[in-house]
Amino acid sequence: MGWDFTDDRGITVRLAARPERVAAYVRAGAGLWDLGVRPVAVYGSGHDGDEPDRAKSGSLADVPYLGAGRSLDHATVGSVRPDLVVDVTYDGKKPYAVTEPAAERAGAPVLALAVGADTSLPRVLARFAELAGALGGEPAGREHELAAAEDAVRAVAPVPLKVLALSAAGPGQVHLARPRAWPELRHLADLGVELTDPGEGGANWSTTTWDRAVQLAPDLVLADVRGNAVPVAELESVPAWRTLASAATVAPWNPELPCSARAYAAFFRSVAQTLAELAATES
Repeated sequence: MGWDFTDDRGITVRLAARPERVAAYVRAGAGLWDLGVRPVAVYGSGHDGDEPDRAKSGSLADVPYLGAGRSLDHATVGSVRPDLVVDVTYDGKKPYAVTEPAAERAGAPVLALAVGADTSLPRVLARFAELAGALGGEPAGREHELAAAEDAVRAVAPVPLKVLALSAAGPGQVHLARPRAWPELRHLADLGVELTDPGEGGANWSTTTWDRAVQLAPDLVLADVRGNAVPVAELESVPAWRTLASAATVAPWNPELPCSARAYAAFFRSVAQTLAELAATES
């Protein structure tokens, strides 16, 4: 009996049997792992390095890492003999982290699931669960955790607290996130959280100065913890950062969480707890 799955680009992969050896972009692989599918290997994006970014890789500590960016040629991908490559897509047209020629020359078709600004978080999670089920995983079982975390956010959302998400680029520059461009931030806003829009700039980020972040006067800063972002611990010499950090609570944010209910439930619980603590100090 054959196997088929249509990805979010509208491309259908048809195979003679269910794929047993899945290689995946590290974020996608971590999500599949949470959903009961163990990848044979994972790989990074052009933002990543020779070692996996632990902010993205979740529980995949013992899964082989193939490298990232230009190192992902057909020989590297083919070294783990994948039946299928699973990536994400931000534009609905091309895989984010692997080139299709590299995968094709390695003998493996590519599926890409949408995680971009036009895709809601429930849709992201549903599609990964659907793929995991098709691959023989166990996609159900964590939905109650996510629902409980969402309820916790709703309970504290009415308190008027401003939240700003950002990714530090260095002492002179910061990327301020546009809430509607990130499914998890948009979902927080839909649950009632007051996410701050940074104003003029690019589609996903407004790249600006730290002074601009201070001017927005957030109560909570969600700071990017991925390996390509500058760690906040390295910003102590930046006066505007010190001003921001002294006036606001700083909490972690991973824009590339594993695509699973488990991972997002943990993030929403963390945000709810931090907002509840801030609300208690305001009262």
